[in-house]
Amino acid sequence: MKVLFAGSPESSARILNSLSCGRFNLVGVISQPDKRSKRGKGEEASPVAKEALRLGIPTFKPTLLDETFEKEIKSLSFDFLVVSAYGKMLPDWLLNRPKIAPVNIHFSLLPKYRGASPIQTAILNSDKKTGISIMKMTKGMDEGPIYCSHEIDILNSENKKDLEKKLTSLCIKNLSADLQNIFNNELIADEQNHAEACYCKKIDKLSGKVDFDIENTSDIIQKHKAFIGWPGLYFEKNNMPIKIHGLQEYEGSLDDLGGNRFKFIKNGLAVKTIDSIIVITHLQFPGKRIIPATDAANSYAKFFEK
Repeated sequence: MKVLFAGSPESSARILNSLSCGRFNLVGVISQPDKRSKRGKGEEASPVAKEALRLGIPTFKPTLLDETFEKEIKSLSFDFLVVSAYGKMLPDWLLNRPKIAPVNIHFSLLPKYRGASPIQTAILNSDKKTGISIMKMTKGMDEGPIYCSHEIDILNSENKKDLEKKLTSLCIKNLSADLQNIFNNELIADEQNHAEACYCKKIDKLSGKVDFDIENTSDIIQKHKAFIGWPGLYFEKNNMPIKIHGLQEYEGSLDDLGGNRFKFIKNGLAVKTIDSIIVITHLQFPGKRIIPATDAANSYAKFFEK
């Protein structure tokens, strides 16, 4: 079976690698254009583009999915277009190119959580289960019929990074057999129940803002797990944004704060939320390094009294 693969992040690079080790002939890889390196050393390829280079697979990094790119793709013959978090909406001409089907790997149990942030949304909503959906791509966002789904439990301890790795492993375990079954007409795509469709909210930097006046402890902890890495959490104090790099629940009483919003304790910085107390164990002031909150007790004690 010939496959044209499209994807960009690390999880997609792992899936690409798994396909390269199986029965598939990878005729090409599409990924996002190189982006400026966070280290300030020129541009850097996406994880998928790096893996494709390592595997010796022809790679395309189009800025636009236009006629010029279409001419390049028309030189390829492939049974499947397999898409995993590519990052752009694909045009009809590309969806119509594979001989068998354009297949998308979506990290949720569709029609629940259509859109770009299904893992984060499942954690924010304190869901107990999630999974992957293997769907036939159509023009609408995650609206195509479903070939099959694979389900897993979400553990209370798992954050976004943990769950993404777990779902990626679930995909790697099942994808080869799923594609083979689609190829053999043993898996037929069924239409989604569009009436039950639920969409993810777009996540940006402001999504990570915490307002202790209106948010409860449980929701803040779920946000911390969902937004680990990016966008992260922060709160504002005295017109200063302060990043949160570690959180834990507080087992004591609200009376322990003595009517204050903030109080340094042995575990870190205790903060009153709308329903209880939460403890910030590590924080970061603008332009400063990450420090244990206990280290801030002397230098910033008066700052948090204001």
